[in-house]
Amino acid sequence: MTKIGIIICGRYQSCGGGKCFRALRERAGAFARYPKEEPVEIVGYSTCGGCPGGNVEYVPEEMIKNGAQVIHLATGLVVGYPPCPRIREFKEFIEARYGVPVVVGTHPIPLKYLKVHGQLDFWKETGMEEIAGALLKEDKKIMEAYN
Repeated sequence: MTKIGIIICGRYQSCGGGKCFRALRERAGAFARYPKEEPVEIVGYSTCGGCPGGNVEYVPEEMIKNGAQVIHLATGLVVGYPPCPRIREFKEFIEARYGVPVVVGTHPIPLKYLKVHGQLDFWKETGMEEIAGALLKEDKKIMEAYN
């Protein structure tokens, strides 16, 4: 069984996680990496703490105490507006400090967001396409289903 922690953007602190949990059940988006027959468990779900991301220093430790073997940085950090300018630093810090892998993304990128973000200079200049990685390889029909 893989145990997962999820860190979401502080702007979405009231998010109930519906798209993330749906994607986990469906093994879509960044959760496609886990075989459908493999049990997974969410052992932590929290915000980054808001800009500049103060919880990123402490929340992973609590998740790891609960058994987290991997931390996912939620898709909202990638396609919220503006996208999180610190997402690379969050990933690098958590992996260095806590020694657990960090995956960028949870649920598939909603197609309506991808269409707009793809036109933004900020998206291109900050390399968000590189950061989003596997999320951009998702089938467009699945992305549309997450609109």
